[in-house]
Amino acid sequence: MSEQCPSRFRNVGFISTRIAGTDGVSLETEKWAAVLERNRFNCFYFSGENDRQPAKCMLVEEAHFLHPEILGITDRCFGQRTRPSEVSRKIHQLRYHLKEKIYEFIKRFDINLIIPENTLAVPMNIPLGLALAEFIAETGFPTVAHHHDFSWERTRFSISAVEDYLGFAFPPNLPTIQHIVINSPAGQQLSYRKGVSNTLIPNVYDFASPPSPADDRSAKLRKAVGLEEDDLFVLQPTRLVPRKWVERSLEIVGLMNLKNPSLIVSHSAEDEGDTYYRRVRDYARNLGVNLVSIEHLVGQEGVFNAENEKRFSIGDVYQCADLVSYPSGYEGFGNAFLEAIYYRKPVIVNRYSIYVTDIEPKGFDVITIEGFVTGDIIEKIFEVLDNDERRSSMIERNYQLGNRYYSYEVLERLLLDRINMLEMQCGDGGREI
Repeated sequence: MSEQCPSRFRNVGFISTRIAGTDGVSLETEKWAAVLERNRFNCFYFSGENDRQPAKCMLVEEAHFLHPEILGITDRCFGQRTRPSEVSRKIHQLRYHLKEKIYEFIKRFDINLIIPENTLAVPMNIPLGLALAEFIAETGFPTVAHHHDFSWERTRFSISAVEDYLGFAFPPNLPTIQHIVINSPAGQQLSYRKGVSNTLIPNVYDFASPPSPADDRSAKLRKAVGLEEDDLFVLQPTRLVPRKWVERSLEIVGLMNLKNPSLIVSHSAEDEGDTYYRRVRDYARNLGVNLVSIEHLVGQEGVFNAENEKRFSIGDVYQCADLVSYPSGYEGFGNAFLEAIYYRKPVIVNRYSIYVTDIEPKGFDVITIEGFVTGDIIEKIFEVLDNDERRSSMIERNYQLGNRYYSYEVLERLLLDRINMLEMQCGDGGREI
């Protein structure tokens, strides 16, 4: 499916704190851009870090949530009820600076439509959210705001000294914004809390283009993580943060009584510190399980690491896996679940709330747990791993369901409909800036 893009909205600007690597927001941004570009839109990027074509990007250091000044603001705005006046002053200095940069971005690339990626949802960069909201209010600029998770979904933001800013910009209720959520409970809460109408567009994968067969990179990756050819490669494709419940995967591997019991974790802790990593490392040691983090080996296709060694793509990691464990206690949607389905791997899933409400009713054939691991779960795992016919039936059914409900074509239909709606609402795309 491909359509001529609306001429007034031909240039689309994605705005985020980071558009790089394999985090969920960056991956979904890449998918949205792919769908837009095959419909003849031109995509450009504004962020504090990016790995897209430099000619299409505008880098602004203060847009990154890990910028020292932004981290300082975040640290002083959450976990307490009041903020010092100097923090307010710094927020507004950065807000003004970032807003000027957004104006510059719009003019440099002749942007007609902006897509803020989570910057108007979760307050990882308060000045950037304020700058965006104020820019849209000043210009009436056509906006599709893609919300992945909200402040009220994160315990770390529950006590706040910036309720005034959260009410204004996270997200703002402005007439030229089409709000997009990735799960139905988020949409219900957004309507309830903010009175904002919204559209559900789930995470997607390009199921119409099946993955290439595994190649010799699988053997190289096995060797890199310390596995022999006949060892079981159990993958948890998440970050090492508490809500991912890595302990459950370690218990699964421990109870399987493998010759070389290893759990491979694909991502690092990143912005949430290393306290949890130390906890699961010690827990793994007590269980006699090798906990192997490979975040230093995994990146975008063709990207090299600091030692000039080519990284493995996330696709290489999935191709190598024999079993995918996804025991998260909470997910905004479940990008890794779709990835496992796409690469035709058997999956263990904890029945987290969004899985129960939005994914499970579709009829996927997976091994589920209810927050803890039992001997029955281990039996079910081996029933799948030891029975080629059962495993083949499972992964094929899941792939077809993924293609039906979570394909690029689903995204294409829903996203283009919202853009067409904005074109009718905004006419020429707001006043000239």
